[in-house]
Amino acid sequence: MSPTSHDALVLRPFEGLPNERDLVAMRQLIPAATMAAKTTAEYGAVDVEIATILPMAWPAVRRTDGSVTVGIQAGYPGGDLSRGIGQAIKQALALEPGNPITTVTLDDEAPRLQEILDLDGDFAITVHDTFEFWLDPSAERTPEIESSIQQANDSIMPTRPVEGLEHAYWVDAGPKEHLRWVLEAGEEKVIDAVTRLHARRESGIGEGTKYVGSFRAEGLAIPVWDLPKGSGVEGVEAEAEEFRARFIEALETEEPLTALERRARGGIVARQVTLR
Repeated sequence: MSPTSHDALVLRPFEGLPNERDLVAMRQLIPAATMAAKTTAEYGAVDVEIATILPMAWPAVRRTDGSVTVGIQAGYPGGDLSRGIGQAIKQALALEPGNPITTVTLDDEAPRLQEILDLDGDFAITVHDTFEFWLDPSAERTPEIESSIQQANDSIMPTRPVEGLEHAYWVDAGPKEHLRWVLEAGEEKVIDAVTRLHARRESGIGEGTKYVGSFRAEGLAIPVWDLPKGSGVEGVEAEAEEFRARFIEALETEEPLTALERRARGGIVARQVTLR
């Protein structure tokens, strides 16, 4: 790796990893989730838990059992998020069990996740209601630890995966509820798909829902819909199968937009908001 490649920007850092779309969701959308993985034999075939975030926003922790938990939402140096997280795992492997990594330092041997992880695993995601996964199984539950976890739990916005709509997540953001869907398609293709549906008055997921915009994260497009308060994840799931079918059909359509659709697209782009 050349000395300047640390800063080379990689727009799609998780490309080539199993379950790329849920990794993006863990980085951008979900407060508390974990994903099971393992390092390659070269790196000791050690169990790795990819987590959304860790206490103190630590990049990684070496557990007392020797496994590693790495926080995907931590801040990482360089322009390649995959390399930063891979280096956090590598540094954690060099620690005595029971210690955290507080700073990641890139060097010429810093591995990407695609190099340090065994890619034969299924990388299944588990969404949590609390940050109980922070606790080392052998750790003493002191009042200070309990208070820290409770404080973190109080900040969680309820978030659920939507059954029937893979890599989509419902969230209760307080005044509003949203659906956020991580897609591999380009943002322009997503807007075209919404446009085709909007021209037919079918761009909502159900009654009272509204497409409000999309944003790009780690190279993937994430469209967002507002939902009526009280919808719950069950309300989205009731419409998921029918909505998915018509959205994917619109997404895969190669025909040029009609005049009506072009007018609809202009309105959608004009009110498109920047979402984070």
